[in-house]
Amino acid sequence: MSQVTVNATPTHHDLPFRAGDFSTLTEALDYAAQGATGSSFYTGRGAIYANITYGELRTESIDLAHKLIGLGLNKGDRVALVAETNPDFIRFFYACQYAGLIPVALPASVKVGAHCAYVAQLHLLLEASDAAIGVASEGYLPFLEEASEGLNIRMVNSPDAFYALPAIDQQLPAIDPEDISYIQYTSGSTRFPRGVVIKHRTAMANLHGIIAHGLRMDSNDRMLSWLPFYHDMGLVGFVLVPMAAQVSIDYLDTREFAMRPRMWLTLMTRTRATISFAPSFGYDLCARRVRAKDIDSYDLSSWRVAGIGAEMIRPQTLEHFAEMMEPAGFDRRAFLACYGMAECTLGVSFSPLWTGFTTHHIDSDHLSDHHEAVLLDEDDQQGRGRHFVNCGMPMPGFDVEIRDDNRVLKDWQSGVIYLRGPSVMSGYFDLPEETSHALCEDGWLNTGDIGYLVNGALTITGRKKDLIIIHGRNIWPQDLEHVAETQSEVRSGDAVAFSAPDGEDEELCVLVVQCRETDANKRNNLVRRLTALVRMEMSLDCYVELVPIHSLPRTSSGKLSRAKARLDFINANDREKFNAAVEEVRLRVASA
Repeated sequence: MSQVTVNATPTHHDLPFRAGDFSTLTEALDYAAQGATGSSFYTGRGAIYANITYGELRTESIDLAHKLIGLGLNKGDRVALVAETNPDFIRFFYACQYAGLIPVALPASVKVGAHCAYVAQLHLLLEASDAAIGVASEGYLPFLEEASEGLNIRMVNSPDAFYALPAIDQQLPAIDPEDISYIQYTSGSTRFPRGVVIKHRTAMANLHGIIAHGLRMDSNDRMLSWLPFYHDMGLVGFVLVPMAAQVSIDYLDTREFAMRPRMWLTLMTRTRATISFAPSFGYDLCARRVRAKDIDSYDLSSWRVAGIGAEMIRPQTLEHFAEMMEPAGFDRRAFLACYGMAECTLGVSFSPLWTGFTTHHIDSDHLSDHHEAVLLDEDDQQGRGRHFVNCGMPMPGFDVEIRDDNRVLKDWQSGVIYLRGPSVMSGYFDLPEETSHALCEDGWLNTGDIGYLVNGALTITGRKKDLIIIHGRNIWPQDLEHVAETQSEVRSGDAVAFSAPDGEDEELCVLVVQCRETDANKRNNLVRRLTALVRMEMSLDCYVELVPIHSLPRTSSGKLSRAKARLDFINANDREKFNAAVEEVRLRVASA
């Protein structure tokens, strides 16, 4: 079929709308299959290359489920799927639901020079999930095959090889709400993978909350997404939500968006989509690429929910996007700030619909020193203020507390965010110790995120533990520190990694290393070597700074303090100096 002759799946249908009020994902798809809606997939040039209605998806998924069972797989076995943005992924994902198997979405993000790191990451995920089979397209299959070497996996192959299997004529297992639906690996770490276990009951509770309360969807909605399927916002928010709400969705591959971000706006115009989400950097990238002469070609007047999440929200970026797109019909009231995490399936809190985003102008020095949010006047000229975006009220069924150890804090006091609700995970897969650290016996989840409450509304002020987030990508500092410690000049515990804002309030990775070497040439060689290694192994630009021995800050128990190291680094490097350092990183990477 020609690309240009494929029509998008329809928006409207006669099926009575249900707001995700089902007990399992299979029940939800059984219902959505009775309508005419479904998914459409676009090339980077804006042509539809595939679509699949929910009716077709159900039929094909059930057929594939019989074939997977024919391999001798048992209920609860894990199926590793390299999560490219295409119909194959969603067929396999739902086939697993009907077969009682547990899909595990693997990242589809090989970067130049990162072959070894990507294979190592896949290997650890396959090993951690104890996957029974692995599925990848022809382009990713060599990586998956290499990653599976030495592991006890029955079959690793392309989707077509699985489609060609004989279907076994046997009854599919009954799916119970307490069955595990899928496992979501939460971090970008290549060394410490943690799989969040999500049951059908848990998933449906979150989907219903998002559809009925967070977004208040109805049958007139249409969604559009370029978010990766292996990320919780991409998988839950834009694979599971549209199906559970029986609405159509259009997909643009994440890599295509990165190369042609204006296509996002083109497709929003063409499809008349009403709901689309992105981290702050997505809006920023799009606005940077849009030219003044493009504006007249866009019509964004149907965009009623422009969601923002997945990283710290930058209000300046949203203001710029709204101002630029206003002539194209974009209404800044469409911005919807939200907070969520994979450990809660996805959504936790949403700001009020159609009010735009609001901020608190907070004294950042007082917040850092006293863990209390104190409002400043907007015209404060002392430079100590910072705007934090309010993430709204928790969804029904969620309890939220801000704690300092076991003490519950009052409004405006900043501390660790604890959550309890119907869509909190049952634990990390096969990691009982990590589960006990995150989940209390009474059901409260320690998110590790930092924030404060005001009249029940949540504001996030800090990142989860020491996690580094660069353009929506999760980087665990332990991975960067491990790269440093592979060098003979660096001993264990001599490196600390974190992120710091550059001159445009973008985050840059920083690696501070204690160095005993005094020879200037050897020191420079170490810096260049580490810069190149981080780039090669992790596809990441990183500023490397060498410091004297015994100069890295430690906690009272003797552990390295990344938070204090970050603060010391920022305080010791004025903005002009750090901006110059950013450019130095670029030069090091280019010449390494």
